[in-house]
Amino acid sequence: MTFEQNIARIKEWAQNAGIYEHATVQAQVLKGVSEMGELADAVIKGDLPAAEDAYGDVIVCLVNAAHMQGIDITDAFAKVTDIVTARKGRMVAGGAFVKDAA
Repeated sequence: MTFEQNIARIKEWAQNAGIYEHATVQAQVLKGVSEMGELADAVIKGDLPAAEDAYGDVIVCLVNAAHMQGIDITDAFAKVTDIVTARKGRMVAGGAFVKDAA
């Protein structure tokens, strides 16, 4: 199944579950932050099944929040992909990305 097909399934589920009718963008973003906490916990513990679940949950929250703001998450992802892949620089010890001077 493609990314776009999964996005459509998430939106259909959220519509049927009443998320778009009763939730708020803020609630979906806050839920995403909560899911990020679960992801951090899973990564720290090396729990790959829990991490996989949390990655998916974060994406669901992002899809819902973006949709509620009229933002197409696929377009947003494509735009940032163009920006990120054009960046020049390197990762240094300690995990910081240092951009090359323009």
